[in-house]
Amino acid sequence: MTDEITQRPAAGQRDMGQLQNTAAEQPAYQQQVQFQGASGRACPKCGTVNEPEARYCASCGTLLAVGTCPNCGSELDPDADFCEACHHYVRPDVCSFCGTHFNENDPYCPECGSPRGGIVCPNCHTLNDFSFCKQCGQPLTDEARQMMQQLKQRPDYMELVMVAREYNELQMQLPYTTDSEVKNDEASVQLRQRVLKLLAEDQGLPEPEIPKPRQQHLTKEQLEEKKQQKLDVLARLLDQMATPPMPSPAKVRNYAMAQKPMGVRLGWMCNYKHALHSSPCGCAKPQLGGKWVILGHNSKVKDDL
Repeated sequence: MTDEITQRPAAGQRDMGQLQNTAAEQPAYQQQVQFQGASGRACPKCGTVNEPEARYCASCGTLLAVGTCPNCGSELDPDADFCEACHHYVRPDVCSFCGTHFNENDPYCPECGSPRGGIVCPNCHTLNDFSFCKQCGQPLTDEARQMMQQLKQRPDYMELVMVAREYNELQMQLPYTTDSEVKNDEASVQLRQRVLKLLAEDQGLPEPEIPKPRQQHLTKEQLEEKKQQKLDVLARLLDQMATPPMPSPAKVRNYAMAQKPMGVRLGWMCNYKHALHSSPCGCAKPQLGGKWVILGHNSKVKDDL
């Protein structure tokens, strides 16, 4: 009995010995992990150790460095200048109107002269951090107004505005609903032609050319078909005028807002998260580019206001 106890080590001693042996077998692995952790940046999602200066994981693409919004504390991409959670501009060292770097204590931008606290729209009285009013689209700075003037000279923009106006006119038009409305409209057209012909004859024009009415009444099906044709053309033009990536978020916002046509319900599809915003003013990283898209009746956009 005594010999058996002497030869068999206690349970605690066996466990300690096994741990010592395991530790002795793995010093190289532990040293390698410690070295990688000290010299690289581990991905919080997949654990891959990346280069120290890496911003995104090489394996899964997860953002490695995340900042926080100084206003609400939400997580922010380091390149973001706008918080989509609380809808506040977060770069005190960059002018939100023109993108110029300036001192955090300067009340006005030394380049464009815009105030740090924002500009109140003279049209709808909304306070804005950017060069175009996020509520009504009014240009608020000299650069914004100049950009709109430059766009008016471009053929694609002129076509865009024309098609948008024609679509808006179709939206305001009421279709025929009964046969009596069709007959009444035909009678009105005939009366108009007769009056114009008599007036022309009084002026000495025996065979006057009577212009056709600008707005022609259509059935509901015909009206919907015409509106869809205009929407198809608008969608093609908006794709052609998509905003490419640019270094300055302010320049992208200004360019995109300047080209937005009136009279059509649009949303801004950003390249950052492929999310729909009411405008690029509500995107955290518009510098990645994006485009205006036509919204359907049930389309929802982020609340950027």
